[in-house]
Amino acid sequence: MIFAPTLSADAELAKATDYAAWAKAAREHDRKSGMQAWRDADESKHFDFRAIRARLQKLRKLSAANDVKGLLFVLNEGIHGNVDGMGHERLYQKARFGTKKLIEAYVAEVVSALDAIAASRAIPRAEKRDFFRRAQHCYGRSALLLSGSGSYLFFHVGVVHALWSEGVLPNILAGSSGGSIVAAMVCTRKDADVGAFLASDRLANPDRDPEQRRLASEEVRARLAALIPDLTFQEAYELSGRHLNVSVAPAQKHQNGRLLNAITAPNVLIREAVLASCAVPGVFPPVMLMARDDSGARIPYQPDRRWVDGSVTHDIPTKRLERLYGVNHHIVSQANPLALPFATDTRKQMAPIEAIQHASMATFKAWLNANMVIFQKPLEMVPPLNSLANLARSVINQEYTGDINIIRPAKYWSPTKILSDLAQDDIDELIDTGKRTAWPKIEMVRTQTAISRALDAILAKIDKGGDDGPGHRSAALKKAVR
Repeated sequence: MIFAPTLSADAELAKATDYAAWAKAAREHDRKSGMQAWRDADESKHFDFRAIRARLQKLRKLSAANDVKGLLFVLNEGIHGNVDGMGHERLYQKARFGTKKLIEAYVAEVVSALDAIAASRAIPRAEKRDFFRRAQHCYGRSALLLSGSGSYLFFHVGVVHALWSEGVLPNILAGSSGGSIVAAMVCTRKDADVGAFLASDRLANPDRDPEQRRLASEEVRARLAALIPDLTFQEAYELSGRHLNVSVAPAQKHQNGRLLNAITAPNVLIREAVLASCAVPGVFPPVMLMARDDSGARIPYQPDRRWVDGSVTHDIPTKRLERLYGVNHHIVSQANPLALPFATDTRKQMAPIEAIQHASMATFKAWLNANMVIFQKPLEMVPPLNSLANLARSVINQEYTGDINIIRPAKYWSPTKILSDLAQDDIDELIDTGKRTAWPKIEMVRTQTAISRALDAILAKIDKGGDDGPGHRSAALKKAVR
């Protein structure tokens, strides 16, 4: 029998000051609502629980027998994120904390098996490397995408801090506009140092003028210099081990937007890339990218081109991440005030009014695109109006969500704050909102990324030529058994 949770359970969730307290309250909520019993039971119409249970039993039997070659054979059949439907969205909409215990146990057992294979002396290094590369190719990778946000970027800070604190922050981050600032702060530092640089008292502008609403371009540049080390994309990757991706859009016609990273632009300097990604058209001037040459000198990068706000063309660059890194699982932190009307949590069952709004927005998109085709020729005769129309069309036609969506709750803020130098109280509020919005998604992120995180950690160790003997345990498994 399912009981309605008491008001005290909801109150405990609301007043939680950290994730541990929130998780405790969420478990209590599930116990009182009957959802804990749902988690404990294997049965569900949304996935093939019998097949997953049989797979789990086979892996446990092989592990108990220390049959590493048997584990390798079983896992060589394929490791897939949605095997037997266990990635079904409805499985993450029931309980406040986690999903079916069967799914969580199966994922943990796969991670344990991967670690056993990595640690085994019975399997040659070359064979292991080949297996893990194939496994990563089949399973795919996860990335965190931080949307354009203006001054709402501190919402992203809260989201990133929540994921980092729980050890589930992906190694691939992409950001546009304000999101690029937060992504750059994380990807230019060693993992152990990230938390200190996300503290709210370090993010507020010490020289803030309460009478000055909007930062000037040079003030933005100065703030970036205080937050982001002067590194190239390649140098940042070598330091942090994380892949930073920054979206920029062309200021000139007939050019394409770019996703800057250690693969496509290894020598480009991150500060200028982030400054360009934050250059809102009509508000801040376009930016020329800079690079570091062989002697370490700063030189212009493509000096004949200028770049602007990356969210204009690629707020959430999912397809480019797929091509570059094999990313097939996207965690999106969405705080873009222009995108919020088009962003819905696709993994949450929509209420009737939300479904109507979603359908209305789809109709509006179709109407706008049809009219753009009709009025294309007349618009071309008025260049400023044509540019504005193309900008609107680009914003509306983008996809703003992914597989896991952490969307800033709707709340009215004065439009003057969107590009302003926020006070400490506003920063604290946004960071706290980001954390609280991320907490209900933490276990979903943990479960759905555990295998890809284990594969990343194992391959990094193998590629470095480190000891893969019995003492090895992946970071993902360490976190799972804590």
